[in-house]
Amino acid sequence: MKYLVINGVNLNLTGKREQSVYGTETLDDLNKKIAEYCEKNGDTVDFYQSNIEGEIVNKLHQAFLEKTCDAIILNAGAFTHYSYAIRDAIASINIPVAEVHISNVHAREQFRNTSVLSEVCKGVICGFGVGSYIGAIEALKNR
Repeated sequence: MKYLVINGVNLNLTGKREQSVYGTETLDDLNKKIAEYCEKNGDTVDFYQSNIEGEIVNKLHQAFLEKTCDAIILNAGAFTHYSYAIRDAIASINIPVAEVHISNVHAREQFRNTSVLSEVCKGVICGFGVGSYIGAIEALKNR
């Protein structure tokens, strides 16, 4: 399978910000582990990160229109809690999307307990660091 991993707002600072929540591994470290996992299992993966909501929408549209992947793993960051634009983009495409989070969003601030994306995603995995992404890859592969 071919996967697209999309990371949203502030995830470019992973490993540098709020290390007690997100750990010390950088986004590049996480991406490297995901790529190695995919390669070991005969899959391929592309990565995309943006702090701009509309660019994430455009990437979802591009994946659909150009048929660039079989499944998408999305960590939208804070956009998870309020981006109806990203929600509608997911609902508009026929590519399965898994919502992931590095931290357990349900054990954090109350506002993080609400996702406007979950109901249009195939599933949600959170709280396992890079394992959330790996779990999503396995779940999408075996769906």
